[in-house]
Amino acid sequence: MTPADIHKTLVAKFGDKITGANLEAMDPWIEVAPAAIAEVAGFLKTESALAFDALNNLSGVDYFEPDAKKLAKFGHEPHVEVVYHLYSYTHRHSLVVKVKLPRWQGNQTGKLPDVPSVAAVWAIADWHEREAFDLVGINFTGHPNLRRILCAEDWEGHPLRKDYEFPLEYHGVRAR
Repeated sequence: MTPADIHKTLVAKFGDKITGANLEAMDPWIEVAPAAIAEVAGFLKTESALAFDALNNLSGVDYFEPDAKKLAKFGHEPHVEVVYHLYSYTHRHSLVVKVKLPRWQGNQTGKLPDVPSVAAVWAIADWHEREAFDLVGINFTGHPNLRRILCAEDWEGHPLRKDYEFPLEYHGVRAR
């Protein structure tokens, strides 16, 4: 199935829960409404014509430009994305799925955005979602064990956020 065929199938099934697509990109992608990602993911895995049985990667991306001089050329509203790279061993086709979220829930700095977990669909998402939570600051609701995976439990902030300020010291040890 081509990405265009997959897109048509998803739009037919989910309607306006499929919020965008770029089928001409080097890695064609389809955008899904945040609240619908677990439902769409389940369909992508279990629908026999699609059979996306592998989640190869899940990552969080921060689209933010902290430099005011570069902001005019940035070309994006500030947001974070969860990017899912899927593969079907049965059909030998792949797909990128994206979910776009506000950088901060309710525009309240420090309040992490929420997206449903897909760990019940692809077990490997457990680790990938923990990494995106830890480093980018995305809260995966319904995750079975959402806690830090790379940073210490008491670490403050999310190091891959573009406005992250690295601490001068951690537990009395100078970091810079």
